[in-house]
Order: sequence, then structure tokens, then C-alpha cells
Amino acid sequence: MVYCQTKQHFPFYLKPTPMDSFIKRLIIKAIRSNRRRRFPEQEEYSSFELAKGFIELKVTITSLLKDIMFMAMGILSAAFGLEGFLLPNNFIDGGATGISLLASEKIALPLSVFLVVINIPFVLLGFKVVGRQFAIKTAIAIGCLALVVATVHFPEVTHDKLLVAVFGGFFLGAGIGLSVRGGAVIDGTEVLAIYLSRKLGTTIGDIIILINILVFSLAAYLLSMETALYSMITYLAASKTLDFVVEGIEEYTGVTIISSHDEEIGEMVINEMGRGVTVYQGKRGFGKHGQTKNTDIVYTVVTRLELNKLNTEIEKIDPHAFVIMSSVKDTRGGMIKKRPLKH
Repeated sequence: MVYCQTKQHFPFYLKPTPMDSFIKRLIIKAIRSNRRRRFPEQEEYSSFELAKGFIELKVTITSLLKDIMFMAMGILSAAFGLEGFLLPNNFIDGGATGISLLASEKIALPLSVFLVVINIPFVLLGFKVVGRQFAIKTAIAIGCLALVVATVHFPEVTHDKLLVAVFGGFFLGAGIGLSVRGGAVIDGTEVLAIYLSRKLGTTIGDIIILINILVFSLAAYLLSMETALYSMITYLAASKTLDFVVEGIEEYTGVTIISSHDEEIGEMVINEMGRGVTVYQGKRGFGKHGQTKNTDIVYTVVTRLELNKLNTEIEKIDPHAFVIMSSVKDTRGGMIKKRPLKH
């Protein structure tokens, strides 16, 4: 059995070549790196351990390439939003990017310089708050954005102020969101917000709002009130686009169903909705004396488009079922993204 798994996932171990020997060394290095804090290094590894190490190395490389792709797309999108819309029309955005745009308007230095200088403290703070890998990715992303802004010149799209505010924010928000999907940020305001929220006991959203109030107030004083108001539209467009890119197109809802017809409801979710279910045991309390009764609780996750159909099907089976619905940011694995919607 071990031989079959090895042959399927790690065939070059059976017929070694110079390239296979190089890959084998990479796999051994990855295994030792993963086990450094738990196990002593080994001189030899079994075929099964090498096959498993190969799979782990493959997943790591695939994830890294995906992160690089998201970061590259995000950098290009943000640079296009800045050079094609905001910079030619003297508009700004919120956060560190807005501060950089505002500084470049008042100080005779290119925007690329301010993008790096202003974000340096946020990168160092990100190393402390989030971790080394995040800080390295963020530093690379911000450096590449500054390089693209300095060297690649995108065409000026429009001078219509409303279009500049909306679409400049759209491309900038899409760039920030794609970078977040790649494990980095190109605007360090979120890092500062996380740090201050932990220190002050407030929410991250409150901190970001306070920072942007200061940025837009400064823009109204240094530029003009009209520019500040249009820049607020830019920020709103960017924030909505960022949420859309990070959270995805579909919105998910976790549904907990408590019913005496739990088996029938579970079968309905699987067969009619084409979704997976989790069934766990619980107790229901009712009556003045707190009587309890064992029951099976059905839990599933559906998309927003399927919610109406699910409620209808539950109503057909048990009109008195107790249904709890909660928002789910995203899902991984399972049957949500694997199967098409059934209507």
C-alpha cells in the first residue's frame, strides 16, 4: 500500500535522475523544516514520508505562486487606478495611500517615494502584530507598487470628476483586495487599526474611520472642500470593491435547523439542495419546569441565492422548525463550491 502511494505521488523516487535527486533534497529540506520544533533530524526517510513531503512541497509552491499572481494583479490594478484616474485629477484616497497622494501634491517629490516612506512604519508594525511572512510580503508588494508607479505610465482615462472618483476607487480597492488575497497589503492603515484596536479595546472599523476623518479633513484644508468630498466617494468605492474582492462574489449563510423531522430535513438538504450537512446531538428545553429532550441538530451552509429555496423546503417538511441563520464570510472545501446551484 505504501508502495502504491509512493508510486502515485512520488514516482521519481523509484527511478532517480539528477533532477529527481535535486527535488528529493528539496523535499527532505521541507520535511526537516516542518519538523524542526518537534522531531530530531533523520538521516533517511521512508518512501511514505518522502511521498507525503512531496505533496506538502507541492501545496506550498502552488500556494506561493497563487499569492504572487494575486499580488501582481493587485499591484497593476492599484497603479492603474492611481495613474489613470486619481493622480491626473488631484484626487486622494483614505489611509496611507491617501496620505501619500496628499503629500505628493504639496511636496515636490514623486508619489512612489511617499508610498515607500509612509508605509515603512506600518510594515515594521505588521512584523510585530501579524508576523514575519506577512511583513515580508507587504514590503515586497509596496515596493513593487512604488516601482510600477515610477516606471510604468498608464494612460489618463477621463477628467469627469464623478467617473474619476468612482472608477479610481474601484481599481484601487480591487488592487488592495487582490493583494490581501495574496497575503499582503499595499496600504498599511489596516495594520495600524489592528494594533490600536488591541491597545484601546475598540473595533478595527472605528480606528479606520477615525484615521480617514483626519485624512479627509486635512485634504479639505490643504486642497479644497470639493476635492475632499470627491475623495470620500473614492474611498467608499474602494472600500466596497475591497470587500467584494476579499469576500468573493457569493455570500454564504450558515443555517442551524432544530426539528423533530431532522432526518427528513437532512435528506432534503443532501438530495434536493445538493449540499452537505453536519448533524450533532443536543437537547431542547421547553415548558415551565425546564423539561429537556434529546434531539439531532442539522447544520448546513448555503449561498444567499439558495436561502429562499431552503426555507421553502423546510416549511414543507416542518412548519414549526426552529431555524437559525448566520452570516458566513467564506467557506473552504465541502460541497459549496464543488456543485452547481439546483433550482
